[in-house]
This record gives sequence, C-alpha cells and structure tokens, in this order.
Amino acid sequence: MAQFVDAVNGILWSKALIYLCLAVGLYFSVVTRFLQVRHLKEMWKLLFGSQASDTGVSSFQAFAMAVSGRVGTGNIAGVATAIAMGGPGAVFWMWTIAFLGAGSAFVESVLAQIYKEEQDGEYRGGPAFYIEKGLGIKWYGVLFAISTVLGTGLFLPGVQSNSIAAGVQNAFGVSPTVTGFVIITLLGLIIFGGVKRIGKVAELVVPFMAIAYILVALTIIILNIGQLPGVIALIFKSAFAVEPAFAGILGMAISWGVKRGIYSNEAGQGTGPIAAAAAEVSHPTKQGLVQAFSVYVDTLFVCSATAFMILITGMYNVQDPNVAGGFLVEKIPGVDIGPAYTQMAVDTLVPGLGSKFVSIALFFFAFTTLMAYYYYAEANIAYLFKNNASLRKTAIMGARILLLGSTFYGAVKTASLAWGLGDIGVGLMAWLNVIAIILLQKPALQALKDYEEQKSQGLDPIYDPKKYGVKGAEVWEKVLVASKSGKKVG
Repeated sequence: MAQFVDAVNGILWSKALIYLCLAVGLYFSVVTRFLQVRHLKEMWKLLFGSQASDTGVSSFQAFAMAVSGRVGTGNIAGVATAIAMGGPGAVFWMWTIAFLGAGSAFVESVLAQIYKEEQDGEYRGGPAFYIEKGLGIKWYGVLFAISTVLGTGLFLPGVQSNSIAAGVQNAFGVSPTVTGFVIITLLGLIIFGGVKRIGKVAELVVPFMAIAYILVALTIIILNIGQLPGVIALIFKSAFAVEPAFAGILGMAISWGVKRGIYSNEAGQGTGPIAAAAAEVSHPTKQGLVQAFSVYVDTLFVCSATAFMILITGMYNVQDPNVAGGFLVEKIPGVDIGPAYTQMAVDTLVPGLGSKFVSIALFFFAFTTLMAYYYYAEANIAYLFKNNASLRKTAIMGARILLLGSTFYGAVKTASLAWGLGDIGVGLMAWLNVIAIILLQKPALQALKDYEEQKSQGLDPIYDPKKYGVKGAEVWEKVLVASKSGKKVG
C-alpha cells in the first residue's frame, strides 16, 4: 500500500505541477498588472472592512480561516526540509512562489465569491461550486469535492494531531493519549458550532500565534543582527548558484523552494477559496484581495521567520544529493531534518526553551489547521448533498465524528500512511483547481476591472453579475437588490 501511495504521489507532485503553479501564478500576476503590488494598501484596508452577517463571516474572519489552514506544521518542518534539501537558496524560491501565487489566490477566491451559494443560512462555495456553475461540468466538481473530503476530512487531520502529540510529549512528557483527548475535546467544541464559531476562534487565535512566533524570530534576528546581511546575501547567491557551496544544487533549490512554498501557502490548491466564499462583502474583488494578502502572511512572514531563525543561528545541514548520506554543509551533525532545526535556533536565545516553544507553536499552528480542514471538508460535503437538506445534515454530522476519530487516531499512532494519502488528495485538488481557474478566469478578471472602475469613480464597489453576463451568481443578484433597498452590505 505504501509503495502504491508513493508512486501516485510521485506522479501528482512531479515537476510538472511545480512549473504549472509557477507559470499560472506568473500569468495571473501579469494579466492583473501585478495587483499584489498595486493593491497592497487596499488589501490591508479591506482586511478589516466588512462585518459578519446572519449568513456570512467578516472579511477578517474568512482571512483568518484561510491563514489557519495555510499556517501549519509546514511552516516549521517544511521550511527546515526545504533548506536541508535545497540549501538556503530554497528560501528565495519560496518567496517567489508566494509573490506569484498571490495572483492565483486572488483569482480563485474571486471565483469562489462570485459562484457562492446560501445553504442552511450560511454561505458556501469553493472550486467544486465554481467548476459546476462556471464551467458547467458537474462530474469535475464532484471529483474535486470527493478529493477534498478525503484529503482534508479523513487523511490529513491525523498528521497534524500527530505533530502536536509528539511535540507535547517531547517537551512536557505528556502521553499522546491524553493529548489526543484534549485535542478532540477542544476541536469538538469548535466544529460543532459551525462556520461562525470557527471564524470567531480563528480571528482570535491566528493573529496571536503568528505575532508571537514572529516576535521570537525578530528577537533572535536582532541579537544576531551582524549576521543578517550575510544571511540575505547567502539566500540570493544560493538561489542563483553563485554561492560555490551550493552551485551544484540549483535545481534542488528551485524544486524544494517552490514545492514547500506551494504546500505551505496553498495558492492555487483550492482550499483558500472555500474560506473566502464564506465572507460577507459587497464585491467579490474585496475578498480576493484579502485572500491574496493571506499568502503573504503565510510565506513572507511566518515561513521567513522560521528560515531566518535557522540560517542566522547556523542551525542547519544541507544534504548532498550526489552522495548517499553526504552533506554539502553539516553544522549540526546527527540532527534529523524537521522541527529540531527551529528548536536548536530558539535554544540559542534561552537554552532549553526551544523544544517547549516549538511544541507550543506547533500546537497552535496544527490545531488551527485542523479547524480549517474540517471546514473545507464540510463545505464540500454540503456541495455533494446540496439538493438534499436532510441527508446533508446527516453527512456533516458524520464528517464531524469521522474527523474527530481520525484526529485522535493520528495523535496516538504514526501518521506516515495518512500523510501520503492526504498528499494524494491535496495533489489532485491542486491539478483540478489550477486547470479550472485557467479555464474560468474571465469572470474574475472582469470583476477586478469592474472594481477598479467603481473605485476610480469614488464609489464603494457593488457587484452586478448581469453587467458582464455572468450566470449562476444568484446570491449576488440578491445582494444587489438589498443594496438598492438601502441595506448594509460589507
């Protein structure tokens, strides 16, 4: 089974997907005239620009839900792996895919807003919805939904809970069984409250965890400020094979940097737009810009915090791909790739603090990812059973129980097979979604044009799908009627 899973992942996560994501991100950046730069100020302004309603969460809550899914164990272990396998230059390529990926994240999130639906008093949306409604290919949408439910609802939760349990046991000596019960108890209290409760918890926890992590990183950087110019130079030199020690692994730097960047920020994978669709806004472009900013938060802030802590303290090794068991750089002999790099970096600040700090960081990062995983699975179950309200409610209840079960199992057992199976789900999602947003880009680009035209006229933009002949946007027709009647829309 493990060999089969590895073989499938070798196909799904090949260089073709890496280069496709890079090319699509570059394409959308160009056709939107690099909105990730032009509208950076607007992104920040819109982040706090809407309020929750009876049917939708606020822009910030949707942003926090997306960030909670993006910021996970990959921001600690994933960055360490990228450096260990691709050298310091991999960090530059992580930045690159984040910058370009913001374009893809914008397009997919705008599409999710345009084609969202109202179910059981809540907004639902995402790739499955816009694939069926925008492209008119139902089987394609069903395939995406099934991939998402299996990946985020069944297989991947165990990976996150396993990371939490292992970290807590190493740092505090607490049994994984106890940790598992604590995780599912807290998670159950949240997910049984629905999207509104998930949004409220995310908007409180996500800023706290990200700011605390970055503050520790900044402290380490300040204490080693003399090393900073050299580290920045090393990243750029290594990224373009100018640094002699890493000249022979340029391809590895690009591959691992892009791969871990994509896996971390999820731009183009189709998970971010599921959260984006839940927001209450007056124009799809508003949430598209907010979600593009979430890619920056994940990679340019949190991943960079990990990278600088590791590099500036010299707590890393770089493997030699041409020599089995060999190293191009071996600064911490005998240390396995993963969270240990970050732990040792934090230990330079206060000896013995590293394992405890990283354990707590992993708890918050992984727990909020579990919240996001559940919501992604729920939204796609809602899609699969959208024509049967009774069956939909039963399936969602079953998903909650199943997710809590897989979360507990992952905490007390090894999760290597679950990770591989989850990778299949996520990889399939990425292929399906990237192709879909290429085919369905027109409504998103029209929405951006419409938004900019209204802003230039001094208006607070309101979206009218009929203006561009967009079909399947029934929610927006209702929003338009509400806005004309004087009701407040975010």
